Parts: sequence; C-alpha cells; structure tokens
Amino acid sequence: MNNRALAQTLDRANSDVVLIVDDVPDNLSVLHDALDESGFTVLIATHGEAALQRAAQALPDIVLLDAMMPGMDGFEVAKRLKADARTAHIPIIFMTGLTETEYLVAALDSGGVDYVTKPIKPKEVLARIGVHLQSAREKRQARNALDAFGYATITVRVSDGKLMWQTPLARDLLLAYYGTSAPQTPEAVLAWLRRNLADAERQIEPPRLVCESAVSVARRLTFRLHQRTGDSEGGGDWLIIMREESDDTVIQAMSLSFKLTAREAEVLYWVVKGKINRDIGDILGTSPMTVKKHLERVFAKLGVETRTAAAGMAMSRILQLHQK
Repeated sequence: MNNRALAQTLDRANSDVVLIVDDVPDNLSVLHDALDESGFTVLIATHGEAALQRAAQALPDIVLLDAMMPGMDGFEVAKRLKADARTAHIPIIFMTGLTETEYLVAALDSGGVDYVTKPIKPKEVLARIGVHLQSAREKRQARNALDAFGYATITVRVSDGKLMWQTPLARDLLLAYYGTSAPQTPEAVLAWLRRNLADAERQIEPPRLVCESAVSVARRLTFRLHQRTGDSEGGGDWLIIMREESDDTVIQAMSLSFKLTAREAEVLYWVVKGKINRDIGDILGTSPMTVKKHLERVFAKLGVETRTAAAGMAMSRILQLHQK
C-alpha cells in the first residue's frame, strides 16, 4: 500500500494512530486489544525494518517500541526515526524488560520521550500515551497557527545540524531562499544558530538572521530563535520562527499605525532607510519638493519636527511588529 492509499484509510479526525513495534505475539495482542478498545487506530510491526517502513508510510501519532528485538534493536529504530525529517516529530515510548540505568538512558538518548517496563500494564501504557499525545498535539497546533499567520517554523538539532521538523510554509521558504530541503539545514542558518546558542540559553534574545531574496531586493526572510524543544545534551533541538517580509508589508503597517496615506508611508519608509529627498523622489518617481510636502504632513501626524525623530518613531514601530 502506498503512502497516499494508507493515509486515506486512517481516520485521523476521530482516532489517533499508534504504531506498536514488538517481536513477541503475546505482547502485541495485549496492547492491540487494549488500545483498540480505547478508540485508537493500531498498526503493528514485528521487526525494525518493518517499523521504519510503516512509520514512514503512516506517520503515526505515537510509537510504542520494544527495546530488545532480533536484528535491528529498538534503540537503532528510534535513532533512524529521529534522523528522518518525516518521522522525527513522532513521540516514542520504549517498552523494555531491562531496568538497568544504562538501558533506560540509552532509550532516552536514542530519541525516546518515555519508557514503560515489562510485563506491560495496559492502563499504565494508556496513561503515558495520553500525556505525550496531548503534548504533541499542542505543539502541532502551535506550529499550524504560526503558519496560518504568515510565520513558519523549523526545529534544528544542534548536535548534527539536522532539520528535524518543518511546517509546510517553512519548507517552501527554505527551498525558495536557499534551495535546500529537510533534513539539510542551510549552512548560514546553522552557523547563526550555533553562534548565538550561548545567549539563547541565558534567555538573551540573539540578533535575527536576515536572508535577502535573490529574486527581489524588496523581500527578505528573517529567522528568530524561539525556544529549546528537547533536552540540552549536545545543544538540544531548537525551534526557529521564520517570516518573510517585504517593503510593501512594512509600508502598509506604518500607514495603519500612524494613519498615513500610502504615499506618506512610502516617504517615511525611505527616510528610515536613510534616503534624502532627492533619492526618495527618484525611487517614487516624483520631485524632491513633493517629497518635502509629504514629509511635512508626516511630521505633523507623528507630532515631531525632524527627520531623525520621525525615523526613530517608525523604527520603534517596525521593531514592535517584528516581535509579534
């Protein structure tokens, strides 16, 4: 069954999808029955390769993963799932009969968010699933909301520089501006992240990264470090918010903020850019005298008397808009 056909068979609107990976039939039976009765859609894999294939096809909401299996063990399966941008965001709960600290640490280090010990207690598994599904759902909703408002988000793993998660808008923007796609993080973005990591960890907001469009100088892509989404080992995973900006959107925002006409807002914008009246006239196709008259009306509406004061007010407003 191909990815599209499998996706059509999953009723995600009414049921979360759980992938169980275990080579022991009795364990599969107990978990399948308990999850099915609780309203989950249950998928099964009995070895590592099948787990990777099924996860890539179905993109389950959560994975229950046996740690010790013949051939590819659960630790390797988890590492591969986390290395694949399509499946990196899926929470993994390990199931293990090994209670030694080194094995539990290995489960978490390989990408697990939690573990349950064998013999499996279905009620405990259901409780753990509920917690992690809720967390994953909230993150997904937040990312989708950002996309809807013109923001895009990516998650980058510092240790190896891989792009672990991206919203659809982020994918399109990275391809347009850098010509890259997941799991590759653009070199400039990764260098900026690592350069500013210390400040971000101290909750000091780092300077934003700005990438000018190769197609139009009036468009640019900005990057802002938002928060760490994983543990701090190796630098952790960082959520980065991106937004495409243009001269037109900034001019429109200034027009609305200061109740300026479209032409007055354009004049103020180029004043902020440091242009003199003659240059602004050339850009807008008008005379320096007309620019001066527009600027006088801008001064009156802003309640200022100089170009410097007007530019300062406009710049403060632009910064406020960028922080939203």
